[in-house]
Amino acid sequence: METPQPESALGEPLDAGLYIVATPIGNLGDITVRAVDVLRGCELIACEDTRVTGKLLKHCGVSTRMQRYDDHASDRQRAALIDQARTQPVALVSDAGTPLVSDPGYRLVRDAREAGVAVTSLPGACAAITGLTLAGLPNDRFLFAGFLPVKEKARGDVLAELSGIAATLVFYETGPRLERSLRAISDLWPTRDVAVARELTKLHEECRTGTAQELAQHYAEHPPKGEIVLLVGPPTGGTAEYDCDALLAEALADFSPSKAAGIVAKATGLDRKELYSRAVELRNQ
Repeated sequence: METPQPESALGEPLDAGLYIVATPIGNLGDITVRAVDVLRGCELIACEDTRVTGKLLKHCGVSTRMQRYDDHASDRQRAALIDQARTQPVALVSDAGTPLVSDPGYRLVRDAREAGVAVTSLPGACAAITGLTLAGLPNDRFLFAGFLPVKEKARGDVLAELSGIAATLVFYETGPRLERSLRAISDLWPTRDVAVARELTKLHEECRTGTAQELAQHYAEHPPKGEIVLLVGPPTGGTAEYDCDALLAEALADFSPSKAAGIVAKATGLDRKELYSRAVELRNQ
């Protein structure tokens, strides 16, 4: 006797394959009808933390079996999920939001596609997009850059690399690291518009805007909690927003004046010859 396929809430069995399911980022009411339908109809739900996903499933009245899948999952675990998805519907969720957006999963999707397994993505909540819509910053072009590095030099290098991009920058950040990131942004881009969106869709949702220095001061006095979206407006042109000496000094710690000037010129669009002359002056001081 054949094993009956699981059915969705609509009474229709789901096709075999991998289903990417977005989950709420705070307010459980943001789960979509289609997402609940798929989670109920799948044979297995791969998730970062079964305790977190279990709360959502209980809220939705879903009893589908769960299995842990995160960045530490082995190749064997990934292959087993793909093998199951060949013949049965398997869902992938993250703890909150859209899977693969600064969350584990891209290797699973890549390997599933290479194996010829059908992949279906269900749209839903995403903190980066929600923060962008709240911030009031230009959103015709934006770049999502995930989490900034923890170490000061690496963080500065990433920000310098993004300096010349004519788009709003979107980062994820944590409460304990927010002030340090804001001060690094202030050192590099003191005049850019910045927004901090936190506790999105929750009771204490907040979106605060200003310069990075203003926001750093505020959060030094009011330590933030919760998950955070940090947004930086695009460059406005001219040289005023760049602290060239600071950029050159940082680059000179590891490179010659010529190389440092080239790095800063590429990041800012400023004249390389002028930067080189200033780099030589700074090196001789």
